[in-house]
Amino acid sequence: MAHQSTPSSQKALMMELKSLQEQPVEGFRITLVEESDLYNWEVAIFGPPNTLYEGGYFKAHIKFPVDYPYSPPTFRFLTKMWHPNIYENGDVCISILHPPVDDPQSGELPSERWNPTQNVRTILLSVISLLNEPNTFSPANVDASVMFRKWRDSKGKDKEYAEIIRKQVMSTAAEAERDGVKVPTTLAEYCIQTRVPSQDRSSDLLYDDLYDDDMEEEEDEEDESEMESVGEAGGIGTVEDCGTSTRCYDNQDDSGNEDS
Repeated sequence: MAHQSTPSSQKALMMELKSLQEQPVEGFRITLVEESDLYNWEVAIFGPPNTLYEGGYFKAHIKFPVDYPYSPPTFRFLTKMWHPNIYENGDVCISILHPPVDDPQSGELPSERWNPTQNVRTILLSVISLLNEPNTFSPANVDASVMFRKWRDSKGKDKEYAEIIRKQVMSTAAEAERDGVKVPTTLAEYCIQTRVPSQDRSSDLLYDDLYDDDMEEEEDEEDESEMESVGEAGGIGTVEDCGTSTRCYDNQDDSGNEDS
């Protein structure tokens, strides 16, 4: 019986997870919702210092499709968010997460949408940029967009938008305490450095399993090649098992995308 190969999306996600553990994006913590499920990630976002979100602890889920990276994941905040580009249910509206289709009505260029060279790192950087610089031209939350423009155009004199954000930030302190997390409030604390992987071996074991799968696939291919040679020599027919070989790259391009 042919060996069942590991989906290429799982291999790509495992490589990205390891990269983010070894070289974290400042202001974020990444974990799996369940250790056995690579398609659902939990993200903890720390509000950047010197912004309205300073001191905030915001949780979100990233859900990946089985054909990742050819299709984009979804990004949904679990924490209540008041923002021009975040829907009431927490879904983030941003160009980089939109499928790569030509839609003239959207006002987006195809180059601004998702493409397979994007990755979790570029998504995270785009989301943190979106928090600080909302796109008010095509808002997901019209009321928040109007309120943000009033705050911005008045240079902070109209405080309604800022007050709502600060209340949301303060409400996240209890959850951070429950999770045992110290939220950074200074640039020195916020800007983390590249660090070695944690002592938690769960992701390493999962990576080892995927590596073992690759080794078994290669061995199967070698065995099949030998059988084909024997079959050709002795007139014995063989059944070919056509698999897909996938190489995974961790693209660390930090370029952001325009919001939707």
